[in-house]
Amino acid sequence: MSELDVDPHAAARTAAERIAALSGIDHHDIALVLGSGWGGAADLLGETVWEAPATEVPGFRAPALAGHVGTLRSIAIEGTDTHALVIGARTHYYEGAGVEAVVHGVRTAAATGAGTMVLTNGCGGIDESWSPGTPVLISDQINFTGTSPLRGATFVDVTDLYTPRLREIAREVDPELAEGVYMQFRGPSYETPAEVRMARTLGATLVGMSTALEAIAAREAGMDVLGISLVTNLAAGISATPLSHEEVVEAGREAGPRIAALLARVVRKVAEEAA
Repeated sequence: MSELDVDPHAAARTAAERIAALSGIDHHDIALVLGSGWGGAADLLGETVWEAPATEVPGFRAPALAGHVGTLRSIAIEGTDTHALVIGARTHYYEGAGVEAVVHGVRTAAATGAGTMVLTNGCGGIDESWSPGTPVLISDQINFTGTSPLRGATFVDVTDLYTPRLREIAREVDPELAEGVYMQFRGPSYETPAEVRMARTLGATLVGMSTALEAIAAREAGMDVLGISLVTNLAAGISATPLSHEEVVEAGREAGPRIAALLARVVRKVAEEAA
């Protein structure tokens, strides 16, 4: 059976029902996908009331990438009456499982009741002023994957895909946060210098292999979206050294405590405003 034969929204509802049954939490308010370097934020949000391998929930796959923890967590956000669903098992498009698998976590989060989706990633930076370890708010995106999570005549307005108010809240927490335009490539090869020059010409300042498809699915589901990238390396042709996954992981490890604290403060402030 192909993914076209399966109703992805029904699959998300089934997964949400399983999460409710396992966790005892029938409603989540905020969801987070924690990419490379961002995993430590979950420990700072509040009390974990449930945690399990993501594979215990229908439709979720074990992560194929180092730096992703492979679990789902329900967290009672400190100082609020809200709960966060933390997704530590991201499926990337280059894994070959199809676009529905890529956005299943986002759709499941929406089916649990979450109205806000926080998407994070590690990525390459085109702006030379952003050294490795710099967090950057995503203000807009370019989907360069050649696909979409939307089926048929499903027309979704993505003018303000990354919710302006959420970006304002993030800058209230850290006024020095820069903003950039994220461009998702298919991967898994890193971008060539020529592709990076193309991305710069098109208006991108960040390049990576995730996030854009998830953001579209979140907006289709009616969610507000906040995106934050961690610049783990300068992009090809910008960097004087060859790119490597080990470099990405190491940059995420070094920046982890700082960006985790930043993200936790942002999420708590979003939760407080929503309460």
